[in-house]
Amino acid sequence: MLNLTLKNIPKELHARLRQSAEKNRRSLNSEILARLEAEFAAPVVMDEAQARAMKRYVAGLPRLDHRIGDRAKRKGLK
Repeated sequence: MLNLTLKNIPKELHARLRQSAEKNRRSLNSEILARLEAEFAAPVVMDEAQARAMKRYVAGLPRLDHRIGDRAKRKGLK
């Protein structure tokens, strides 16, 4: 299993997660995992109009190539 550390969690969000974990009789870690699994298990569904709009949007994005990523890495960006 891999580990993940979350930083800078807003107090309100932490409190809501803690309350939800208690309600569901889970640890905070188990609650977060359950929510992530539920979120990513649900397929993304879009109708044809949404799909066409997404294709138009993506077609309008500038093309990127490896040089942009290389420059960012050299500057210390990830």
